[in-house]
Amino acid sequence: MPRTITPPRFVTDLPVLDAPARAQSERLVAVIRDEIAAAGGWIPFHRYMELALYAPGLGYYSGGARKFGVGGDFVTAPEITPLFGQALAAQVADVLRASSPEVIEIGAGSGLLAIDLLLELERLGCAPRRYGILEVSPDLRARQRENIFERIPALAPRVQWLDALPETFSGVVVANEVLDAMPLHALAWRNGEIYERGVVASSGMTAHPFRWSNRPACDAVLAAAQKLPLSAPLDTPDDEYLTEINLAAAAWIGLWGKILQRGALLLIDYGYPRAEYYLPARSRGTLNCHFRQRVHDDPFQWPGLMDITASVDFTAMAEAGYDAGLDVLGYVSQGRFLMNCGILECLARRELQSNARYLRAVRAVERLTSPREMGETFKVLALGKNISMPLVGFASGDRTHTL
Repeated sequence: MPRTITPPRFVTDLPVLDAPARAQSERLVAVIRDEIAAAGGWIPFHRYMELALYAPGLGYYSGGARKFGVGGDFVTAPEITPLFGQALAAQVADVLRASSPEVIEIGAGSGLLAIDLLLELERLGCAPRRYGILEVSPDLRARQRENIFERIPALAPRVQWLDALPETFSGVVVANEVLDAMPLHALAWRNGEIYERGVVASSGMTAHPFRWSNRPACDAVLAAAQKLPLSAPLDTPDDEYLTEINLAAAAWIGLWGKILQRGALLLIDYGYPRAEYYLPARSRGTLNCHFRQRVHDDPFQWPGLMDITASVDFTAMAEAGYDAGLDVLGYVSQGRFLMNCGILECLARRELQSNARYLRAVRAVERLTSPREMGETFKVLALGKNISMPLVGFASGDRTHTL
């Protein structure tokens, strides 16, 4: 039986749900309850997160709710300004020239990054022969098709939607805010013991359908947890340290070690190197949920309607790549990466626009690059194979030595 059960904190300042949204969440709750019962009353958090995000037709990414942009739950860099994709294209173009004219984007959101990349790559004279999109959400696939065929009809025939990773690939893989949404294992250190945090169904009249429950960690989860730099005594509230490890993301990168023949993976996400990730100050972990531009830490409120994410341990991702035969080509803050890729030059091309539009673009660049905003929170990790040239995005400010 589970060792401890921790009631979740109910978040009270979120927008009120309409009836269809509430009904969708309740259907997913029933699916998760059935799985918990079939598993003997407890499932690990990574399985809960997988169902909450990807259960067919009901999960956050497989359902039909609007997710990206001002009207959605959160705003990604391509939603802020096309300048993000235009700058990123400089790095993509360099690798395409050194490998093969193929791009795969993982989790393409609304399709705006694909549009911006294709337009800028065409301007640079190296539009890819094929632009593959691997997208698990039917709703997002439809939205991507609509946007791409409406905005870039001449380039749209180059875009193909993929159902699985290819057996082999040469070119560039772009994954913007993908690793943070892969199902992760939640851990708790208490009284010198390591526990895996899992999920049980609530009983009685409670605001939540589920609760946290801890079991002693074992097997691969325990082995990975024992490698973390947490051996010193923990001075934390209740002598408990909560955190996460993302074995699924590491395994996914490991697959690319077999698939990639020549080229690079450009992994853009928020996170830290391991030495900064597992600090005493982060004793409550980095798990966050996003709903209509609000952020909170309760993954059990309205399952299927909110994104669930955690910061990325970039050291673990680099190690997974290295173990799979990939080279670490660079690791840098997003702000420095975009500057190296010429985002200011892209901005300068907009000076002929109206003052209002130009000022909006300036503010967008500041948001993407400022250390006070996304410029430092987000990092870029490049992993590759058979690429010997230096990458423009990492020409200055490279932090590979911190991994």
